Amino acid sequence: MRPVSLPEIPYSATAVRPDWDDLPAAVRDAVSRRLDAPITSATSATSGFTTAFAGVLTTGSGRRVFVKAAPFGNTGYAYAREAHITALLPDGVPAARPLWTCEVDGYYVLALAAIDGHIPALPWRPAELAATLAAWRSAALALTDPPAALLAAGLPRLPDLVRDELSWWSAGGVPPDLVPPWARSHHAELAALEQGFPPLVAGGGVAHGDLRIDNVMIDTAGDAWLCDWTWPCLGAPWFDTVTLLVSAWASGHDADAMLADWSPPPEGVDGALAAMSGYWLTRAGGATGTAAPTARQHHRYSGVQALAWLAARRGWPTGFGGTGADW
Repeated sequence: MRPVSLPEIPYSATAVRPDWDDLPAAVRDAVSRRLDAPITSATSATSGFTTAFAGVLTTGSGRRVFVKAAPFGNTGYAYAREAHITALLPDGVPAARPLWTCEVDGYYVLALAAIDGHIPALPWRPAELAATLAAWRSAALALTDPPAALLAAGLPRLPDLVRDELSWWSAGGVPPDLVPPWARSHHAELAALEQGFPPLVAGGGVAHGDLRIDNVMIDTAGDAWLCDWTWPCLGAPWFDTVTLLVSAWASGHDADAMLADWSPPPEGVDGALAAMSGYWLTRAGGATGTAAPTARQHHRYSGVQALAWLAARRGWPTGFGGTGADW
């Protein structure tokens, strides 16, 4: 069995967020009024990479809700987009639905049904991985023929996105010092794979667009819920399966066998791994912007693991092992 590779920082501890008491009083008062009860406890989410508030609030009546709050701007816009998209998802998609939104004191606030659970730990436990794949299968089937209202939300096409935003090997933008030594001689092949990738991921169904381990919640019954529907797009569902399974491959699981049920074209899988590795490693070497500083370790870890999985598929010698921080 391959050595298990783990990130430097667990995904359950990546968040750098304000606490509930750090929010403006006007925001806290508005939320309390919407909940029709005082807030008796607030538990901030410890996962994720935004620097905005997100956490479970409990009221004096015992009601629990998951609330996100951010100033208007990039993160506030993302929360508004998430609220709009999530409200339009068909019933077969296992995702928490919006309860209400409000705008107050320069903040956008989104309240969602709270899920009593946890994000999966690494290395992936087989039962939690199976539950997550089953949840994504259910969502993908429900989104194969998207409702008209969801299509009207203006979803981009996945081939266009990957062509415009995931071509870093071709553009020469991947920081050389972040590329494992065993991958540096394959630069031309990586560029060719990402260039041939866009038409292979075309499709009319709705893809999540950001499916990864910290966008999954496992509830107390062992079922998986898919979170953060901010960037859905139109394309082949197997692409999200690939991005999800990068961490499963790093956990020592047979990701190729799990992926086979989705019937992806082999060159498409290789293209996805090439394109995503270039994107992740480029992001690891750049500014975090509105993201938490821990985003860099996530991007580096994910980029190296995607390259290692691609190397195994294409027979490149690597000597790869150990943790995600090492080559």
